[in-house]
Amino acid sequence: MSDPSERDPGASALLTDLYQLTMLSAYLAHGMTEVAAFEFFARALPRGRGFLVAAGLDQVLSFLEHLRCTEDELAWLAAERRLDARAIDWLARFRFTGDVDAMPEGTPCFPHEPLLRVTAPLPEAQLVETRIVSLLQLETVVATKAARAVLVAPGKRLVDFGLRRAHGAEAGLLAARAAYLAGYAGTATVLAGQRFGIPLFGTMAHSFVQAHASERLAFERFARAYPDGATLLIDTYDTEAGAAKVLALADGLRDAGVRIGAVRLDSGDLGAHARRVRRILDDGGHPEIRIFASGGLDEHRIARLVADGAPIDGFGVGTSLVTSEDAPALDCAYKLVEYAGAPRRKRSEGKATWPGRKQVFRRVDAAGRACSDVVGLAGDAADGQPLLVPAMRGGRRVPPTPTLAEARARCGDALARLPTALTALDAAAGLPVTIAPSVRALADEADRLVREAAAD
Repeated sequence: MSDPSERDPGASALLTDLYQLTMLSAYLAHGMTEVAAFEFFARALPRGRGFLVAAGLDQVLSFLEHLRCTEDELAWLAAERRLDARAIDWLARFRFTGDVDAMPEGTPCFPHEPLLRVTAPLPEAQLVETRIVSLLQLETVVATKAARAVLVAPGKRLVDFGLRRAHGAEAGLLAARAAYLAGYAGTATVLAGQRFGIPLFGTMAHSFVQAHASERLAFERFARAYPDGATLLIDTYDTEAGAAKVLALADGLRDAGVRIGAVRLDSGDLGAHARRVRRILDDGGHPEIRIFASGGLDEHRIARLVADGAPIDGFGVGTSLVTSEDAPALDCAYKLVEYAGAPRRKRSEGKATWPGRKQVFRRVDAAGRACSDVVGLAGDAADGQPLLVPAMRGGRRVPPTPTLAEARARCGDALARLPTALTALDAAAGLPVTIAPSVRALADEADRLVREAAAD
């Protein structure tokens, strides 16, 4: 048998909640295999957020395309005796055959709006729930967090520095993707460059400076190793003294064909240090050397530095980005909205859902800014741009598949069209979202069906 550790756990059908498998077994035992529709949506915006950025669709589609049960997994399930032979045989033959409709990645979205709909035979649509929720929640949360920093720092270079603080390898990798989609310039995560084509940025660690007998020697060696614009970390001992040493090297290195691109500040009062370092570099005849800052940054601290006019050209953001520190989880769900042609909805207290296959229609004002959304049924004729589009049919992607660069451009354009009240860091609410009369009528129909079934 192959070593299970050699396989990406994210590709495994067993990376799921047990109840997905037990429900699947019960569905099959009772012949419940007709077509179902499930929708993923957020119930509420995190505090202070005026919008969400839909992200993670590409990973969901890849998951659905490649999901298989290996012989090892099937043998383990059989040995566990949690599933009957019918379910084991079904899993051995399983290939996703359903449809997916979704908001394109980079689309701003709001509570009660389906970001994604899966339409497939009930056992298929149920089995994939856990992984779909985990992928969409992670990237949507991080893309939203990243977009907030992008909006408060126009013209600044923002770089993801968060891999080492992420909650696992996949989280760090996908956070780099989500941040780039939302407008970050790039990442320090090398695998994200290889896998997604995201620009890579890196400087040096304090250990590189400490490993050398002198700070000046460390700067010179690193600059010569990367002569096309190295970034030098200058606060290991004394920030302004470090800047002076960079200045003392700059002319000689330039004559040797070595260019210093930037200096990095990673501690202390970043605004005050940046002003003093800028003065040192400018007075020394090197205004072209940029200043890059990192160290405990989030969108609020970046906004204050920008508002104060700190001469900082870019920011590296780590922990607060990849963990979405102030709002690490999204109140979201993947719920059944239709089965065997009949509407289905949940009526649990505080968690009621709207039935039916739905569409979101976005309305804009005369200036082209989003002004309201309407959640209607998929077949409704309504004013506004329909946001959900076909992404998969019969288990295959609907071409052409948007690139990450295209999703990034879409996100930037869409964020620019949001009302400024929604993009504020302390936004009180999101875009007004109206539930169409057709959806409310279908909810009444779903409730009637439940009452009639209970009376039998």
